[in-house]
Amino acid sequence: MRDLIVLSGSSNPQLTARICKQLGVPKGEVISTKFANGETSVTVVDSVREKDVYIVQSGCGHTNDNFFELLIMISACKTASAKRVTAVLPLFPYSRQPDLPYNKNGYSVNGKREFDSSPGTPIPNSTASESTDYLTSSVVKDISNHMRKSTLINQPVPTPTASSSSSLLNNNNTDDSPTYKEWIAQSGTLVANLLTTAGADHIITMDLHDPQFQGFFDIPVDNLYSKPLLQHYIANNIPDFQNAVVVSPDSGGAKRAIAVADQLGMSFALIHKERRYRKLINPTTLDQSLLISSTITPSNGNKVIATTMLVGDVAGKVCVLIDDLVDTSYTITRAASLLKDQGATYVYALVTHGVFSGDAINRINDSAIDKIITTTSTPQDGHAKQLGTKLEVLDVSRILAEAIRRINNGESVSMLFEHGW
Repeated sequence: MRDLIVLSGSSNPQLTARICKQLGVPKGEVISTKFANGETSVTVVDSVREKDVYIVQSGCGHTNDNFFELLIMISACKTASAKRVTAVLPLFPYSRQPDLPYNKNGYSVNGKREFDSSPGTPIPNSTASESTDYLTSSVVKDISNHMRKSTLINQPVPTPTASSSSSLLNNNNTDDSPTYKEWIAQSGTLVANLLTTAGADHIITMDLHDPQFQGFFDIPVDNLYSKPLLQHYIANNIPDFQNAVVVSPDSGGAKRAIAVADQLGMSFALIHKERRYRKLINPTTLDQSLLISSTITPSNGNKVIATTMLVGDVAGKVCVLIDDLVDTSYTITRAASLLKDQGATYVYALVTHGVFSGDAINRINDSAIDKIITTTSTPQDGHAKQLGTKLEVLDVSRILAEAIRRINNGESVSMLFEHGW
């Protein structure tokens, strides 16, 4: 390979060592230290002048410290006249930020829930009375949508009238308390700008939680897939796998799980979770064995009903849960519990990034999951000691090493999307 050097950050040095072994090159020497006040100092010992530099740093552990260390290493290499710097982030930090819930409805400062605080769009070339009628009908539509979303079963829903909507408009107009849009800071653009400003020319990552995250960058981003690796494990390690059921623990990962199920000719099931702002009233027509409900009272005083429902048949079958990331493990352990309640005989959990934060390890040990399979995108040595035979780890260094080799040689990496190596 031509002028190739691979450097390692502090997050996952074991993965970097495996990548270098696959490539047949020595690992570049980097000295990373911290001052007493927590500042990071990085020294790149090897020369990187006119070299093709790859820096491996995963978004796990002390994420903010590791990310800033990566930025310093990228900047140091560019300052030292590196020809090209590629950031290899098996688990991309902050990639879950776009998944945070955003509510378009306004909230008053006293915590009372209001409808959309922004005025409706007036009708062009219309009179004031016509615009008022349009706004009234818009509010009626908003009320109808809100009431429809808050009803889980086929209950009769009262149709809002113009008088009730006018009353709502009047109440909003007489409320002197200011309203505002609920806003959660989205960090995608900021993270992309930090990497490109530091000097990154290329990004390699794996199984982005939200693939549209690539749109924040104006440099090439290669989002590799662990799907071929997971498919290989299912086909070679799960007995009679074609009669098993692939299950997505939430609706967000349905597309990922369906792709695996279709490729292997397996059945598919979905666990759907909804959060509603009203309590269920006389849910007599709903099969209670198919769902798990819990009530949450947020700070604004509204009752939130979290309902988890299984869509599909898993009775008497082996289930394979597939997800891209496990952090606190609440979602996947609740999904496994629901599957066992519905008659599943054995539950596998295949996840690309096993972060296992907080009490996740204890939660998994006590859960209905029979075996959990993850990858080396994050360090797993400590987790393997705690989970014992319940945890199996798949090595992704071969996929990342092949991507590095192909990029260094100017070859296409599209083959890795289907075959993995």
